[in-house]
Amino acid sequence: MKVAVRYYTKTGHTKKLAEAIAAAAGTEALDISHPLTEDVDVLFLGSAVYAAGLMDDSIEKFVKSIDVQVGKLVNFSSAALLGSTKKQVTKFAQTKGIPVAEEEFFCKGEFKFIAKGRPNAQDVADAKRFAEKVLAQ
Repeated sequence: MKVAVRYYTKTGHTKKLAEAIAAAAGTEALDISHPLTEDVDVLFLGSAVYAAGLMDDSIEKFVKSIDVQVGKLVNFSSAALLGSTKKQVTKFAQTKGIPVAEEEFFCKGEFKFIAKGRPNAQDVADAKRFAEKVLAQ
C-alpha cells in the first residue's frame, strides 16, 4: 500500500501529529510544499483551524493541485477552540473527485492559554494508533 503524509502548520502542532502518523505508515511526513508526485492509496492530510474558524488557504491550493490518483484522503487536524477541518477539506477534495474517509483524527492544539501543552504526548500516541487502525482496514 502506498501512503503519503502531508501537512500544513503555523505552530508545529500539526507537524507533531504528522510525524506520528508517518511513523505508523512507514513513510516521511512532508509539508504541503512537497506535491504528490505519484499515485497513493492513502493520503493523510493535516491542517489546523486558525482565525475565524478557517484553515490556511494553502490547504485548498494543495488539494486542488493534486494531479495523481488518491485512493482516499484521511483528514487529521487540531484546533484550540473550534472543531476539525474535515468539512472544509472534504469540500476541496470533492472538487477533485478524491474520496474522503469517514474517520479522522482531531485533537486540541494550544493557543495562548487555551489547551496548554496540546497536542501532548498522549495526543501524538493517539494519532499514531489512529493511523495504524486506518491502515489495517
